[in-house]
Amino acid sequence: MTAETSQTLDRGLRVLKLLADTDHGLTVTELSQKLGVNRTVVYRLLATLEQHALVRRDLGGRARVGLGVLRLGRQVHPLVREAAMPALRSLAEDIGATAHLTLVDGSEALAVAVVEPSWTDYHVAYRAGFRHSLERGAAGKAILSARQQRADDPGYTLTHGELEAGACGAAAPLLGVTGVEGSVGVVMLAEAVPERVGTRVMDAAREVAEALR
Repeated sequence: MTAETSQTLDRGLRVLKLLADTDHGLTVTELSQKLGVNRTVVYRLLATLEQHALVRRDLGGRARVGLGVLRLGRQVHPLVREAAMPALRSLAEDIGATAHLTLVDGSEALAVAVVEPSWTDYHVAYRAGFRHSLERGAAGKAILSARQQRADDPGYTLTHGELEAGACGAAAPLLGVTGVEGSVGVVMLAEAVPERVGTRVMDAAREVAEALR
C-alpha cells in the first residue's frame, strides 16, 4: 500500500477476487483468515458490498459474488472490442476473411467484435452478437482447447462446416489476460483453411492479448 491508495477499497477488491475464485462461497472466518484482518472488518466490507449488490450471502452465511458484478461486466465488452479492433482489421485485410473476437458468455461463445475485409468480392457474413455453443466452431473449440492445455496443442483450431455449410474457420485463444476468456479467429468460404492462416490468427490473438494487459 502507498499513501495514494485506499486500504479499505483494496480490501474490498480483494474480497471480490477471493469470492470470484471459488464456486461454493466463503465464510466470514475464511475471508478473515485469507485477508489477515479481524472478522469485524470483514463484516463491514461484506455489508458495503451487499448494498451495491456486488456480494450476496446465502442462508448458511457463505458469501458469494452478487449479480451486481454482471452489470459491471456488461461494460467490459465495449472496452475489449475497442482494444481488439486494430489487430482484427489487420487480420481481416491480410487473410481476406472475416475476423472476429469471441468471448465466453456462460456456456456459449459470443462474438463481440467483427471486421470484414475491404478488398474481397465476397466473404462470410458474421455479425457481432452471434452466439453458438463452445463445442461447435473454431472460436469455441479454441477456448476449450486452452482450458485443457494439452502438450500437443498446435495453438490454434481449425473447423469446417460446423456453423455454416461451406464455411471453414480458424481461431486461437487469448492467453494471459486476467478475467477475459476468449479467442481471435477468421471465418471464410473455402474447402480448407490455407496453411498460413493458423499461425496468423495466433499472432493476432497475441496482439489482442497484449492490448488488453
